[in-house]
Amino acid sequence: MPSILIKAATIINEARQFVGDVFIKDGFIDRIASQINIKADKEINAEGLYLLPGCIDDQVHFREPGLTHKADIFTESRAAVAGGITSFMEMPNTIPNVLTQKLLSDKYEIASQKSLSNYSFYMGAGNDNLEEVLKTDAQNVCGIKIFMGSSTGNMLVDNENTLEEIFSNTPMLIATHCEDETTIKANLKRFKNKYKDRITPEMHPLIRSAEACYKSSSFAVNLAKKHNSRLHILHISTAIETGLFNNTIPLSQKRITSEACIHHLWFSDADYAEKGNWIKWNPAIKSAQDRDAIFQAVLDDHIDVIATDHAPHTIEEKSQPYLQSPSGGPLVQHALLAMLDFYHQGKITLEKIAEKMAHNPAICFQVEKRGFIREGYWADLVLIDLNKSQPVNSKNILSKCGWSPFEGHQFKSTIEHTIVSGNHVWMKGSFINQNPGMRLRFGRDV
Repeated sequence: MPSILIKAATIINEARQFVGDVFIKDGFIDRIASQINIKADKEINAEGLYLLPGCIDDQVHFREPGLTHKADIFTESRAAVAGGITSFMEMPNTIPNVLTQKLLSDKYEIASQKSLSNYSFYMGAGNDNLEEVLKTDAQNVCGIKIFMGSSTGNMLVDNENTLEEIFSNTPMLIATHCEDETTIKANLKRFKNKYKDRITPEMHPLIRSAEACYKSSSFAVNLAKKHNSRLHILHISTAIETGLFNNTIPLSQKRITSEACIHHLWFSDADYAEKGNWIKWNPAIKSAQDRDAIFQAVLDDHIDVIATDHAPHTIEEKSQPYLQSPSGGPLVQHALLAMLDFYHQGKITLEKIAEKMAHNPAICFQVEKRGFIREGYWADLVLIDLNKSQPVNSKNILSKCGWSPFEGHQFKSTIEHTIVSGNHVWMKGSFINQNPGMRLRFGRDV
């Protein structure tokens, strides 16, 4: 593997900002100093650029196997790398649903050949696969995923006895999608009775309501407290849910953590009039008050991690009427750029972005030797030109689905270089190699 010397970068790491050099050897960060005079195979002049640890996205849906007309591990990992995301954790609601260790192993085999970024996959929990769940290797798998709300196939876990069994018996991290299915079904029935087939996207946050989210999230928190489970609640979408989480202890000591997603930080229900189904996600994007409260919870550490919930569907699928249009959309290519726009608006610091998108996912999941710019750690790095703007259009969207909720927006910053496990993969708008990333490892005692 060629050695790399990054010269004169403004380094953003662990609440500090300083100018320095970074020497990469055999895939690892070998040395960090104000000036390094070593002959490297490749030298990157980073003067005027900002060096951040590569982002770790703890929630993506890359659709392989079974849904590869929408996306696949190769195409979406490329989009992630172009967006400065060097590691991802992918969900089990593919086809077939990942409810056995064999199916989980199959996904790792695909990624070992096709993924440009580092990778891990969640083991899926169902109503009747506890034995398989308990076989999961905590050192080699990011976590157990429970859909406590709608999903595909047999992924909805709505049996309270099953949930008790999983929370009481699973020693590793449990990640949950929290929406109360009974509440959603009652809301949908009421709207169908009133509007028939004339339901519109503006009604989505009323059907998949704040009440449904809080009822499920608070239930999960209570289960975790009862059994001292390690719980991580995904994609918080309401102001009221932020009060469920503690910001008075260090992240490494928390047993209950949470995540905010880019779309819940960027959009509000006022955007449905223009964007329609293109911003239809589960949980739903809700009010501006909810959006602003989630952003504040990120800043004050009630919410620990920023991720994407990248979930592509085809243009044809999303163009259907509301009731037929699936929820989800592509975000990995533009997530970091969106947060950098918030930086330009004075809403968040670069140090906080690095914390929420790299440091904290690494701490939360106990990822080994990633998420920080430290000597001896894997070289997962992204170099950013903060003042070089970048449009989003159909010609430069890399996700297989070919669209983005940000289409037409001009981001203020650009991802100039991405290095994955010491491989220089992305440079100035092009892929310069397509070597596969590495499987993430986790330093857990369980």
